[in-house]
Amino acid sequence: MTLTNRLKKRNQSDSALSQHEQSHGVQLRRQEPEHNNHEGGAKDDNKEKEPKKQNGRHFYATRRFIFPLGLILGVLLGLIFVQPSDFQDFQTHLALLMDEFEFRVPEFPNLDLPQLDLSLVESEWRRLWSNIPEPWKLNTNGLEFTVGEKIAARGLSAKHPVVLIPGIISTGLESWSTSPDYRAFFRKKVWGGFSMISQVTFNRDKWITALMLDPTTGLDPPGAKVRAAEGIDAASSFIQGYWLWSKIVENLAVVNYDTNNLHLAPYDWRLSYYNLEERDAYFSKLRATIEGFVAREKRKVVLTAHSMGSTSPEHGRGGPDWVEVCVCGSERLQPSDLAKAMAAFLSGEMKDTVQINPAGAYVLERFFSRKERQKLFRSWAGSASMWIKGGDDVWGNATWAPDDLENTTHSHGALIAFRQNSPAIESDTGLFNMTSNDAGTWILERTPESFQKMLASNYSFGIERDEEKLKANNLDFTKWTNPLEIQLPNAPSMKIYCVYGHGKETERSYWYTQREYEYDEIQPDSPHAVCTDDAHDAGANCTSHRQPLDLPLARTTHIDAEYTDEAARPRILNGVKMGEGDGTVSLLSLGAMCVEGWKRPRWNPAGIKVVTVELPHNPVATIPRGGGTTSDHVDVLGSLALNEIILKVATGAGDEVQDSFVSNIREYARRIKWD
Repeated sequence: MTLTNRLKKRNQSDSALSQHEQSHGVQLRRQEPEHNNHEGGAKDDNKEKEPKKQNGRHFYATRRFIFPLGLILGVLLGLIFVQPSDFQDFQTHLALLMDEFEFRVPEFPNLDLPQLDLSLVESEWRRLWSNIPEPWKLNTNGLEFTVGEKIAARGLSAKHPVVLIPGIISTGLESWSTSPDYRAFFRKKVWGGFSMISQVTFNRDKWITALMLDPTTGLDPPGAKVRAAEGIDAASSFIQGYWLWSKIVENLAVVNYDTNNLHLAPYDWRLSYYNLEERDAYFSKLRATIEGFVAREKRKVVLTAHSMGSTSPEHGRGGPDWVEVCVCGSERLQPSDLAKAMAAFLSGEMKDTVQINPAGAYVLERFFSRKERQKLFRSWAGSASMWIKGGDDVWGNATWAPDDLENTTHSHGALIAFRQNSPAIESDTGLFNMTSNDAGTWILERTPESFQKMLASNYSFGIERDEEKLKANNLDFTKWTNPLEIQLPNAPSMKIYCVYGHGKETERSYWYTQREYEYDEIQPDSPHAVCTDDAHDAGANCTSHRQPLDLPLARTTHIDAEYTDEAARPRILNGVKMGEGDGTVSLLSLGAMCVEGWKRPRWNPAGIKVVTVELPHNPVATIPRGGGTTSDHVDVLGSLALNEIILKVATGAGDEVQDSFVSNIREYARRIKWD
């Protein structure tokens, strides 16, 4: 009995084990003599088994490993991001910080303490920093301004005004709330920058509340007020050292672009397009900016949009000919036209969260759980614009998909699949492998009613083939994010440039499983609800006690991360079926509309010329973000080829940009059921 009790306690925390041994120590000592005769052999035999039990919880999942690792990583990040010039203001910042926390250094009248002098540290750090190769620095890639200098050497200069439209999560968000609960965030970035990292680390719950939108209105919750940062710096870098649009801005500056003919249009990417206009008048301001450029420069504007930004409507209240008058070209960088995020809405997961190492997964789940991520994603109506579009006609059926490889063993047409020996199948005979149509319905059944209403009132995800209905849809804001249900604007002289990367494995479909039961997220209010707030009005924080027979009936559903099959076709990594793409967006979503959909008059009645350029993903292994030949979804913004295309179009040499393919996208797109 003694040995059994001890082995059971091996799975408990160190503190619980200590308490157990203290409370039962006397009893154990009394029982030992009685068992020495007949259990001595058993203890010897099991000495080798005890270490295995101790190692049941891996060392890298314990606090003894995680805490020192966090300290080391923090120091390394500080060394990477700190610039030599930062030491000049270190004393001032230190004094302000000490004053803010009312920390005083004791005074010793009889001692003459020297002042803190960091000049030697600054000079030594500057010398060390200068010896680090430029490509190894996260904030540089060693290719700054080179594309701009190459274009300028040809005698090309700024011609068309340029408007940059960032993608999802690229724009920094600031808090403008003066509520006491959020006053610590005032005018600080709650998304992007080191202030975000500070708030996530030390004030996580308030940070989540500030970023989460009201599930009913889709706007700020009571007390919170978050708005998009302004200016080019709003999306130049995510945090210091991790650039986004800064490489493109640098090269544009070389050919004589500045704030007079270059505009970055940041937006609150959490909002639906309707609320983005209603609350922030975003599209009205964008139209006014473009018209101002045209009036002053006497030239049409080039729109350069990345990822989700490429789905921004290019027509509407401007009138039927507005795009023809004001827009010369539309550059769509890594467009997410037909799909991006599905797993995030169902289970708060994506490829990056299930493929991190066990230590990282442990920290992520403890610090920002799957349930919390799921709730946050669902509150962001803007991200729902990347819900899968076109249904089975585009993405395939249970046995076939347009982008399936030859001799495939698992078709991508089954967007969500379950293993035959999975616990989900064994306990729920109603589950089956699901196509995009089935999966969309199945996911919605497992989301709150507020999310379902938001989706229905803001978006549409079908495919429309009737030209009259397509023409009517052009003025319906719920259709604007779906290129299969609207037409391109009446702008025959405009050109569309689709530029995206290829060659990096991308999540395409999933293997899912179900585990233990849990309570549903939605719980009806009760007349006997317990309110933690003083006020018992509509805004009070009240919780209803669950009834005795209110059983947990919902199953936890998540990606089957235990399932990996390197020999399968396509390859399966931690429950994710990998496909072609740029590492984030699948190939069909990147290029199908560009190479086939918009070649048809039904969706392109004005006959706008569409040029497609695929950039091969050939990163340099010794450079942290791949260097100038990467085509990763985000890092491609620093690609030499992409920057050259942007500058050619902006300087009037867009005719030099021609179709270029490295994938089978044209063959895949022809397999889609367009008619």
